Parts: sequence; structure tokens; C-alpha cells
Amino acid sequence: MSSNSIKLLAPDIDCGLAQLVSKRLGVNLTPVEMKRDFSGEVSFNIGESIRDEDIYIIVQIGSGVVNDRVIEALIMINACKTASARRITAVLPNFPYARQDRKDKSRAPITAKLMADMLTTAGCDHVITMDLHASQIQGFFDVPVDNLYAEPSVVRYIKDNLNVKESIIISPDAGGAKRAAGLADRLDLNFALIHKERARANEISKMVLVGNVVGKTCIIVDDMADTCGTLAKAAEILLDNGANSVIAIVTHGVLSGNAINNINNSKLDRVVCTNTVPFEEKAKLCPRLDTIDISPVLAEAIRRLHNGESVSFLFKKETI
Repeated sequence: MSSNSIKLLAPDIDCGLAQLVSKRLGVNLTPVEMKRDFSGEVSFNIGESIRDEDIYIIVQIGSGVVNDRVIEALIMINACKTASARRITAVLPNFPYARQDRKDKSRAPITAKLMADMLTTAGCDHVITMDLHASQIQGFFDVPVDNLYAEPSVVRYIKDNLNVKESIIISPDAGGAKRAAGLADRLDLNFALIHKERARANEISKMVLVGNVVGKTCIIVDDMADTCGTLAKAAEILLDNGANSVIAIVTHGVLSGNAINNINNSKLDRVVCTNTVPFEEKAKLCPRLDTIDISPVLAEAIRRLHNGESVSFLFKKETI
């Protein structure tokens, strides 16, 4: 791939996924310098000219440092804009504040819309993300948004690592039923649903299984694993209803709070996350964590976008 008209940027402290994408594309990461002074303010500098270049800014946003990563992304975008870049694409595999996509109570903000406004105001011309928590977030933007899917990579992982014929797909809640049904159709499997009732936020009062899992390997699929309390309780219910084993496959492994303890103390055989969120340090504390690399999908999306090719090809086809 020609490097004459494309530049990949990432914060120095957060270039694990960016390095993988860089290798796939054969384009070196553009040198940047990001510092924080004693007051916490960020200073940023790009090490070479990007005038009239096609810029892709790759930022992984994980738990604990969400707001820091957001402001870093905004500063990088604005720096590229003022440096006369031709087009600026923000590659945010895990879109920040995606769960705050609607006004679910009086006087509550729609923070996902605020994120969209800030990105476009900073100078973003295009957004690439993956498995948005709510697809309507794409409508919050006045610029194009490509919402990629981890499903093809998940299908490949299941075929390579599990006995597909003895498996069943599980949705941990009613909201994920469409995702589970789509994956089950691709694998020619049945799927079951766990209905959960919450007493209050992040606290589940009751979970009920709808479906037959006797003698099956249960594959719980979800878009995000936060504290993993839901996954741990779901595993107990599935095993109590005759399942042989339970694994969870999620796109965004946020793994905040007591997530690692919850996994280690649970009956889950394995929790598989894509590397949209960096969790290498947490993986050292939890041998049950496994990773699906989605850098090939992001790299191909960038290549196709840069060359004016269809990105929808990636929605169903796995990138090798």
C-alpha cells in the first residue's frame, strides 16, 4: 500500500492496536509527541508534515481513563485539522459513552450525541467504530460513520476453537437477541435467551433462562463486558439448567471494577474479548481471558476507505 497519501496516528501511550494495524497496512505510524504538564493539561505535536494527507487516528478507549482518551483524541484531530490535513478519520473501535444513547430518565444527558458533536467540531471528517452499543448513534453524526462488526471474526474463533455441533448461542438479555440470532444462523445453531430484571443500575434481581441448554457448550455473546457480574450469574444459571460448560465472547472487554475477580471466581471456562480495548495487564491476572485480534478488520476498512472501495464487504466476510 502506498504511504504517500496516508498517515496513521496514535497516542504514544496507546499504540498496541495501532501497531498491529500499521503492520497489516505496511504503513509506519507517524511520529507524535504527547505530554502532560503538572496541571494535567495535554500538549501534542506531530513530528512531520501532514499537509493534504489522509489521516487515520487510532485511539483505544478503555476503563478508568475514558475521559483522558477522549480529550487526547479531540486534541489530535484538531491538531491535524490546523495542520491542513486533507481528510481526518477517527478510528474508535470502542465508542465512548455509547451506552448513554437516549434520555432514559428525567434530566439525563444524551452523552453519545455530545461525543459526536465534539468529534465533528474538532475537525473529524469520518468515523470508524465497531459494534456500537446502539446503532442509532450513527445518526448523531453529520459526517459518515462506518460501524464494523466483530461477528465474522467471532465465527472464525468459534469454528477454530470449539465443537460447533455441541454448542448453543446464548443472549444474556433481550436486547442482544438479534445479535445472538444472527450468529446462531451463521453457525447453524440454536440459541437461547436469559431474561434479567434489574432492581437498580448494575444490580440484577432475577434471571430466567428461555431455551434448552442440556448437554451443550453455551456461548454467551454480547457487545460489552464491564464488571462481568451478568456473565458470572448467567454461567451459574446455564450450568444449573444442564449445560456442560460456558464461555463468553464479547466485543469490548472493558473489564472495570471487580471484573477480574468476578471472572476468576465464576464458573465461566473462558472469557474471549477482541482487542478493541487494551487489557493486556488484566490478562496477566486472569488466565481465563482470551483475545480475538480485530486489527485485520480495521486495516482492511482503512484500506478500502482510502481507496474508495466498499466497506460493507467486511460486514459478513472475515479478513484473513
